[in-house]
Amino acid sequence: MSEVTLHSGTPIKIAILAMGGQGGGVLADWIVEMAEAGGWWAQTTSVPGVAQRTGATIYYVELLPEAAAHAAGRAPVLAMMPTPGDVDVVVAAELMEAGRAMQRGLVSPDRTTLIASTHRSYAVAEKAAPGNGIADPNKVLDAGREAAKRLLCFDLQQMAERAGSVISASLFGAIAGAGVLPFARDAFEATIRHGGVGVEASLKAFALGFDAAAGAPAAPAPIDTSRPLPDVPASAGHPRVQALLDTVKQFPQAAQPLVVAGVRRLIDYQDVAYAEDYLRTLQGFRTLDAQAGGDARDWALTQAAARYVAVAMSYDDVIRVADLKTRGSRFERVRSEVGAKSDQLVYTTEFMQPRLEEICGTLPLRLGRWLENSKTLGGFIRRRVEHGRRVKTGTLTWFVGLYCLAGLRRFRRGTLRHAIETAHIDDWLARTTRIVATDYALAVEVLACRRLIKGYSGTHDRGDRRFARLMQAADELAGQPDAAATLKSLREAALADEEGKALDAQLAQLLSARAAPPAGGRARIDTPRVAA
Repeated sequence: MSEVTLHSGTPIKIAILAMGGQGGGVLADWIVEMAEAGGWWAQTTSVPGVAQRTGATIYYVELLPEAAAHAAGRAPVLAMMPTPGDVDVVVAAELMEAGRAMQRGLVSPDRTTLIASTHRSYAVAEKAAPGNGIADPNKVLDAGREAAKRLLCFDLQQMAERAGSVISASLFGAIAGAGVLPFARDAFEATIRHGGVGVEASLKAFALGFDAAAGAPAAPAPIDTSRPLPDVPASAGHPRVQALLDTVKQFPQAAQPLVVAGVRRLIDYQDVAYAEDYLRTLQGFRTLDAQAGGDARDWALTQAAARYVAVAMSYDDVIRVADLKTRGSRFERVRSEVGAKSDQLVYTTEFMQPRLEEICGTLPLRLGRWLENSKTLGGFIRRRVEHGRRVKTGTLTWFVGLYCLAGLRRFRRGTLRHAIETAHIDDWLARTTRIVATDYALAVEVLACRRLIKGYSGTHDRGDRRFARLMQAADELAGQPDAAATLKSLREAALADEEGKALDAQLAQLLSARAAPPAGGRARIDTPRVAA
């Protein structure tokens, strides 16, 4: 039975929000074709837009029974764009598009059924954030519960992938299963069959979407955003890996999943010997942690070291970027995302803009230093490479070049970049070791500040500068009763925006507060000298 209340002479109004490649136009055409086959007047329009990803489009559909047009004695005039507060069904092909629909006022609590897929296609702002910039999906769900008359949310993208189809088919099924249109299931399926393209896969995806919507709870459950850590395996086949596993089991239980994740990351990044270096570093922190009473603090220092030392040691360099861009798993993922068939070729175009620093960092230590300091040759290379270029990594020339560059990882320990990163890590860990003896919580926060450094090129440099300012602040805060809380606040401010304005404001506020004299007294003389 339809959930849409039909008023005499009033069309059913449907808004579909989808990004490029999701088949939003196909979905709108299916609805129009099905309605016309059932004797309805139908019209669809589209309004393209930009959504910081591939471009989101609003497809708008209006449906009116033929009987209503006859009763009026004239052909109906249907709207070309949705009006806020006047939409019966909103379909969002991605969760944040549901949020955009609510922001535009298309969803209203007295009439709108909101159908949304819970999967995410992250916006550029989310990916480029200094910290974890991924928006909380549960805020969209909370808003949907308030804004919509009825909310149906499930991962329709996953259903489409399971069926070997695209999300438009599973969305079509969800519309049918929700009962928001006065058409039988057979009419929906007949429309898909009439299209004649990918019929079987589309029908499978349709059935999955239909069943999910038909059995949907009155209110969708919260989305689990946690990332489960790997379990510690019982055994490993390779003797050296087995030795690593035996070492992992010597760490506190609370830290073992993080240590396993770090070992896996560094073996993938470099080799087993590199993971052995990582474990030796962690063993030193485990000893420090025990001496500082870490067993009563859930081994917070060891856990922080396990997480952030692995991240620091697997820094992004040119070799790593080339490795990731030439992996077979990446090509398969891209083919899956675009829905390529086995007989279709897919070429990925990358934009690359290496700086002189990245080129020097890939060279042996002395040669890299010499080139970095050479005004003549260094200037020539800078002018040739720093304008950026578009590269098709699927072509033989560029694939072989990047593949050979990725093979240089066996020489990574002798490069200039590795020497720079190693010195940086040693200074960071020495500071932590020095601080933990007097302020355990501050030492944990010093380790956590490594979150600021990510990516490569300019992104890495900006994070490195913010990190250096926080390390200076940590040195100045040492011995203060609120040192850990203050450094945590500064770190959160540094992660809040790419420009660093929030950090500047926090540092200025900190300096102002510590410089202010107490009531009736003189200014303190131990003011932290943190450069803003």
